[in-house]
Amino acid sequence: MEFETRAIHEGQQSDPQTGAVIVPIYLTSTYEQQAIGQHKGYEYSRTGNPTRNALEEALASIENAKYGLAFASGLAATTTVLSLLKSGDHIVAGDDLYGGTYRLLERVVKNWGVTTTYVDIDNLADFETAIQPNTKLIWIETPTNPLLKIVDIPALANIARKHNIVLVVDNTFASPYFQKPLDLGADIVVHSTTKYLGGHSDIIGGAVVTSNEQLYTELKFYQNAIGAVPSPFDSWLVLRGIKTLAVRMREHEKNALFLAEFLEKHPKVERIYYPGLASHEQHQLAKEQMSGFGGMISLELKGGLAEVERFVSKLKLFLLAESLGGVESLLCYPAKMTHGSIPETERIKRGIKDNLIRLSVGIEHPLDLQADLENAFR
Repeated sequence: MEFETRAIHEGQQSDPQTGAVIVPIYLTSTYEQQAIGQHKGYEYSRTGNPTRNALEEALASIENAKYGLAFASGLAATTTVLSLLKSGDHIVAGDDLYGGTYRLLERVVKNWGVTTTYVDIDNLADFETAIQPNTKLIWIETPTNPLLKIVDIPALANIARKHNIVLVVDNTFASPYFQKPLDLGADIVVHSTTKYLGGHSDIIGGAVVTSNEQLYTELKFYQNAIGAVPSPFDSWLVLRGIKTLAVRMREHEKNALFLAEFLEKHPKVERIYYPGLASHEQHQLAKEQMSGFGGMISLELKGGLAEVERFVSKLKLFLLAESLGGVESLLCYPAKMTHGSIPETERIKRGIKDNLIRLSVGIEHPLDLQADLENAFR
């Protein structure tokens, strides 16, 4: 079956008891057992819940994976993956990544005795150079947050396999509709389902998918042991979002490309980051490993922070807010919002300047969004 069909049907069969075509929300914490050790597949909803299981099947299907796991947030999913590591292990991570991931690595995982080396995501050879005898995991985002850089997943997967290292790809920005990292050689894919998979800015959630049975068995154990699982209602909301993912992603991309072409030529824009533009340094690589370029744009305004503040204050449709991937358009100021946990000197070193803003382009009419930006520029 094609993506759109699987997104609507996989794991979402009609309810056998009532015939309901939508998966029910099983709001139960526990399940009756017929006798000691005899149950109908469910014991306790932290361990397993029918609504969540439907979501996990759907997540696996749309990522072309064998196994899916759902979590209470993207960081809960990330923490569970990092629980595969033990004291003395080492991570190699791309230097352009979500501020919450950086905070987790530097202020939590480091306390476990696990260290991280950050490498220039533009130089693939730096990943191999940074590998140590105790390196167990490589962590990347592609496209990255917030500079929308593209990492060559197949090439990095070859490096990881050569050294027997697990490659994890955060696929939140691209979504499974535009990119499938497992098909390109990754071992694990992570999502914040809060974003495009949910799609309506009304839930917090995360996901991990893999086709490696050993990794799945370990991750499933940690999912249950740590217990950071989504509620049945949140699972149901993500399932609902997945049904329209293909339609929404096409609209996000169409609007983003339209606005990126407008912004690229605007005299008040110093630099624009969007992989769908031919001027993007990794445009060709994006075309090769993605089927579309997504709905995220980052840009640097001329004039610094003061100009950014004036610009933001005049917007009407683009809402100043964290997060991304909803049907409404959002503007984020990474330096003080999503990447505020990164020290200023380190943040600037990584290219996240004080004049950088990030747009999550929604599915409103593109001319209205363009007018909103133009009015703010004036």
